[in-house]
Amino acid sequence: MDGPIPAQKEPYGVNVEAGKRYFWCACGRSASQPFCDGSHKGTGLTPIPFTAEATEEVWLCGCKATGGKPFCDGTHNTL
Repeated sequence: MDGPIPAQKEPYGVNVEAGKRYFWCACGRSASQPFCDGSHKGTGLTPIPFTAEATEEVWLCGCKATGGKPFCDGTHNTL
């Protein structure tokens, strides 16, 4: 099993739509950051699904080390 790779050391600000389901890349290998493109295959890691509660901008973790997956909790500031 490979560990996650930080895609970047800051969060991704993305607009989401209420009720829509998204898949956050937990491995850091996706070319479609911060969302999954299937690049995790063979790593033992899987994307984190979430459904947007509101149509708004959210901050998704880019370092892949957040304690509040998929949302940024500021962990990137300690890396």
